[in-house]
Amino acid sequence: MTLFYLMQFVSYAMARQIFLIKYDKHSKFKLVSAQSPLGEEILQHYGMSTTHYTTMVVILKGQLYTESTALLKVMQHLGLPFSLMNLGYLVPHFIRDFLYRRVALNRYQLFGTTDYCLLPSAENKSHFLEQAIRES
Repeated sequence: MTLFYLMQFVSYAMARQIFLIKYDKHSKFKLVSAQSPLGEEILQHYGMSTTHYTTMVVILKGQLYTESTALLKVMQHLGLPFSLMNLGYLVPHFIRDFLYRRVALNRYQLFGTTDYCLLPSAENKSHFLEQAIRES
């Protein structure tokens, strides 16, 4: 099973990229930049903006997940201890998304900023969708 994760905010996304690469031991998630041609094509396919990035996006078996549900899907597929966050599904969706948006609005204060993105390297290339496509 392959899950696609579109990255949008540079500093916030980079922190999530590093987290996923570290804990996704089986490279289930394939990362793609929302600003890349492939990322834009995926966003267009799902009717999402290609210029205004407001949420993380996870695609699982063709189903698009955003905001708190996307986060919970990621944690669910990383296994223990992260899958314990499945308890978050007990919280009503509108409350989860409200909390997700609060973190997103304050991401620079919480996570800082950076001027660069994580690029595929020999050690992490299996985590990037473009690389997986080239190798198939």
